[in-house]
Amino acid sequence: MRFEDYEPNPADELDAEAVQQLRSAVAEQSQAERHLLEAVRTARESGMSWALIGSFVGTSGEAARQRYGARVA
Repeated sequence: MRFEDYEPNPADELDAEAVQQLRSAVAEQSQAERHLLEAVRTARESGMSWALIGSFVGTSGEAARQRYGARVA
């Protein structure tokens, strides 16, 4: 098919508002994850246990350590 023969299909168009909301949500999620990582780093530096950190982030201490341990070391 040649470009000159292309006919746009309205059903293929993306909703600009929906795309903007998704992009914004992904950016907010990324920022929140960086903020959480910094908070976990601060908590560990202050001597907080992984068990306590896990309780704050809604998981077990072991799961928190596995998720954040290498990233805050």
